Amino acid sequence: MTSSSPSPRTTVDLSVASEQFAEAGLRGLTIAWVDNNGITRSRTVPISRLAEVAHTGVGITTLFAVFDSHDAITFEHEGLSTASGDVRLLPVVERITRLAGQPSFAWAPGRQRAGDGGPWPYDQRAVLEVQVQRAASLGLGFRFGYELEFFVGRDTDAVEPAHHGPAYSAQALLEIDEFAATLLADLEANGLQVGQLHAEYGLAQVEVSLAATDPLSAADGQVLARQTIRAAARRHGLRVSFAPLVSAEGVGNGCHIHSSVWRGEQNLLAGDGVPEGPGASYLAGLLRDLSAIVGLTAPSVPSLTRLRPGYFASAYAFWGVENREAALRYVPSSTLLGAGSANVELKPSDASGNPYLALAVLIAAGLAGIEDRLPLPAPIAEDPGGWSDVDRQRAGVIRLPSTAAEQQQVLASNPRVRATLGDELLGAFLAVRRADAAWAAERSLDEVVAAHLWRY
Repeated sequence: MTSSSPSPRTTVDLSVASEQFAEAGLRGLTIAWVDNNGITRSRTVPISRLAEVAHTGVGITTLFAVFDSHDAITFEHEGLSTASGDVRLLPVVERITRLAGQPSFAWAPGRQRAGDGGPWPYDQRAVLEVQVQRAASLGLGFRFGYELEFFVGRDTDAVEPAHHGPAYSAQALLEIDEFAATLLADLEANGLQVGQLHAEYGLAQVEVSLAATDPLSAADGQVLARQTIRAAARRHGLRVSFAPLVSAEGVGNGCHIHSSVWRGEQNLLAGDGVPEGPGASYLAGLLRDLSAIVGLTAPSVPSLTRLRPGYFASAYAFWGVENREAALRYVPSSTLLGAGSANVELKPSDASGNPYLALAVLIAAGLAGIEDRLPLPAPIAEDPGGWSDVDRQRAGVIRLPSTAAEQQQVLASNPRVRATLGDELLGAFLAVRRADAAWAAERSLDEVVAAHLWRY
């Protein structure tokens, strides 16, 4: 728990803790979860109800699993085809964090449970918990780190940039100096370790990288970081967007995921320039399932447009060593940084992906690669987007799904994704994707981009 106040460890302590929180000025606890569109939903309860809510939760509709990106509800999924039903949302009390940018509120990720307190098949966080446990049973652990890109604008509905570049320059950050300082302070206060912050390539774009940590902490941290960044922006009259596209023509915002697989203190991705053994099979497992993985890490209609050749968004399924066009960019270890630094970066990922589902399928695909002892093909050092179709076919390089229909077909037919999510959750996820695609089919790309801009 991140707070200057006492850390409740048991339900017995929670009543005392809530009183101490109230005395310290806390008024509410916001319980957050992420839906199948990557949108953070929440309930806020008075801090005096902490002990009660930690035990029984608060009621939410079953239909949040079939909300689309525009707050419409699809009843297409058979398991959630009526308005009847309720589930319980419980805070993960060990993750309670007093928000530095919202000092009257604490924050916690939520677990969704059935009415009797049992498992709820549509709980995305539980899907990740299962994969973490499965990895542990095999003697393996994972570390994940996020790079969050976001547009920083003035607090208007229009796209009014708050800085004007140049990309990667100190000059750009000078325009938003006070916001950047507040942001770094608030992220640290909220228990999030920052690797770096800089002005990125896109329009008024900033990137914050979070240090790698265990899977559940990484997913929780990504959600908390977005809340922290928004609150810091608001305090300075700014507004941020993590949307995959800010404009139809721009490079858009990624939410890149760095991963590594460990056996005890050994990073299995460390090697002499390229990974070997189980580490190589882990990367091969990601490559085998990449088209389906991207259907979860970059699932929205704007995501499909963003993943286009020539935009450093990684439109083709291949891996490379430090190749920034590669969908899977291997970052080798070095004598300077040590073996622990080796990792693989998944570039076709953005904020419309639910982080719990994203990390769950990465673990599942990687574990399957290790179990199957998959061989890793040779790395590619070029951009296959400039190759002929024949050359790409010869190298085994395929285009990642570029239409909603392709995306849905790949997801539905992948056995490892189905086994990881389960039939119920995968069915709801696909129903939401079909609803979004139908909505977008009646609108121009500019209208689609504008409608998603402030959703993220």
